[in-house]
Amino acid sequence: MDQLSFFSAEARQPRIADLAGLLCGPGQAVGFGRGTAARLSVVVAEEWRARALVAACAERGVDAQLGRSDEGRPLVRTAFRADLTALAARWLRGAVKSVPADFAPDGPALRIWALTAGCAEPSGYRLGLDPHAPDTHAPLVAALRRSGLETRPIGPRAGGPALRLTGRKRLARLAELVGPTPDGAIERTWPLVS
Repeated sequence: MDQLSFFSAEARQPRIADLAGLLCGPGQAVGFGRGTAARLSVVVAEEWRARALVAACAERGVDAQLGRSDEGRPLVRTAFRADLTALAARWLRGAVKSVPADFAPDGPALRIWALTAGCAEPSGYRLGLDPHAPDTHAPLVAALRRSGLETRPIGPRAGGPALRLTGRKRLARLAELVGPTPDGAIERTWPLVS
């Protein structure tokens, strides 16, 4: 029997702070009422991702709705909530998304990031970044390094912006951290060790 990692997505109770995984990818945080409430939203590529993110929010006591973006893509959005203000405050500098200096994603945050914008590749695994927040890319490389995962940035021509993980040990570490494949996931979207 495999031993559960202390940092794995299944090692502890879900917390609102885990939703930082949305913000590592293309998710957005918006404050309201001078810091009295905040809302999270993200547009994703597939329906299964949206359903899985709504469920992940619910596990953390946050009601999220599934809708459609102006382009017709799946959109997950929470209501404005007081309990999201601390997360939004950590990730916003004014209205600009910014990675907290001490951020090191653990299993639950990585799982949500993979649900939001992760994809397996023949040579590794890709974690999508926010194309509208390029200043978050380098800090996320450093944050993953603090979590024991070396990545390499890739640009739009190679399917990015994203961070690519390669190598058997790194992929095994990522698979351990994010936990089992979620229900409804499309084949080759979840990190697996071959």
